[in-house]
Amino acid sequence: MSDRRIGRVVIVGGGTAGWMAAAALARFLDNGHTQIELVESEAIGTVGVGEATIPPIRSFLDMLRIPEHDFLARTNGSYKIGIEFVDWTRRGHRYMHPFGAFGADIEGVPFHQFWLRQALGQPGMASIDEWSLTTVAARQARFGPLRDAGFPAEHWAWAYHFDATLVAAYLRRYAEQLGVRRTEGTVRTVRLHGETGLIEAVELASGAAIEGDLFIDCSGFRSLLLGDALGVPFEDWSHWLPCDRAVTAASKRLDPLPPFTRATAHGAGWQWRIPLQHRTGNGRVYASAFLDDDKAAAQLMDSLGDDALGDPRQLSFTSGRRARAWERNCVALGLAAGFLEPLESTAIHLVQTGIAKLLALFPDRDFPPAEIAEYNRLMADGYEQVRDFLVLHYRATERDDTDFWRHCRSLEAPEGLARKLALFESGGACFRYDDDLFSVTSWVAVMLGQGITPRRADEITRSMTDAQLADVLERMRTRIAETAARLPAHADTLRDRCPAAPPEAFRG
Repeated sequence: MSDRRIGRVVIVGGGTAGWMAAAALARFLDNGHTQIELVESEAIGTVGVGEATIPPIRSFLDMLRIPEHDFLARTNGSYKIGIEFVDWTRRGHRYMHPFGAFGADIEGVPFHQFWLRQALGQPGMASIDEWSLTTVAARQARFGPLRDAGFPAEHWAWAYHFDATLVAAYLRRYAEQLGVRRTEGTVRTVRLHGETGLIEAVELASGAAIEGDLFIDCSGFRSLLLGDALGVPFEDWSHWLPCDRAVTAASKRLDPLPPFTRATAHGAGWQWRIPLQHRTGNGRVYASAFLDDDKAAAQLMDSLGDDALGDPRQLSFTSGRRARAWERNCVALGLAAGFLEPLESTAIHLVQTGIAKLLALFPDRDFPPAEIAEYNRLMADGYEQVRDFLVLHYRATERDDTDFWRHCRSLEAPEGLARKLALFESGGACFRYDDDLFSVTSWVAVMLGQGITPRRADEITRSMTDAQLADVLERMRTRIAETAARLPAHADTLRDRCPAAPPEAFRG
């Protein structure tokens, strides 16, 4: 019987996605049989919008046995405990999507239901943000080890901001130390087998041919393998997510250094702010139907003023995904598989989950259809869950001050989002389904933040009297405030645990 194991994996494209894949495959396919080769060209730039992450990134570092302090030091990284949304619901309004839970559930009933019961009876009641430890700490620019053992783990979750270019370099060193081979070159053609239609090799502009059994397409928006060579169509979601442009520029480091990403809405989209140890990443996302490129660039640079570092950089995109992320012997990751704007910092997570599912369903050279179908189902669900969460931010708004926002208010909700909205608007119910990326806390934070107020609270909350409930909520709020006040400044934690490495460290 012939050996049907995958012998050669070829990754086309580097950047964050390519080197994440190379690092993970090298770590877990250390079997003495499988060889991994990554083909990339230094002449092709990368899209630098993936500088912010969500908490599952920590499990990726853990599975690669990469120490957090070393990773952050070598990528100029900082900590992130939430995303602040400014001017989304209406101008002058802000709220936080925290990574930690709200309050504490009471006898199995979600905390937000008790808060909602009191808030519906007291219109002037404090925002639910005050019952989020991560939100209170974030707004004081505090982050550090949580030494109060009384807080469950779900109250103190974090992710990272980092320089995406340095991340790719970091993971390249890691992967090459595990035996990954890097080949410099530009793909000219993709050679398919005449009978099976499987990819046999990628042929480079130099004339070299790189043969393989399994191909990973990390070629970015071009999708050279999955889209061009194998013809997998792209599903355009711009009717739900109308923004199709971004202009980016760096600015000086913030002081104090906030441990959160900020997304500020403007007349035709929104602008991100990502605080790193050495600089700040900024990008203005917009819909070209409502704002032209030159005005968008001018608005970005005006907002940065004298703090700007360098000239703005433009990029175009279409929100959506390939109909299938795995076709024949090719799996696409990152932009080659799809793109959803970085409003909730999910780009790197979608790469991470694609890698994890590939490892769980890793094929042999027969490429079993059942495994391919399951991978495609899971990835499609993942993209659609993120899509629905992003649409929520645009559709649930009171803004009608520009044509863009009036257009967003008229957006049709995808079926899954419509169901969630109906449940929450009725009685505050919110559930986490299947492999949903976003927790109940995330959905509640954004729905309340965007001005969606349920008509009533869960009747089960009536087991407590008004006085009892007011006392419990106030004690929770006080404890959260006191705990946050004891945390060190975010900048001090970075200085003590993972100060940015000097430039020469990145050449080592």
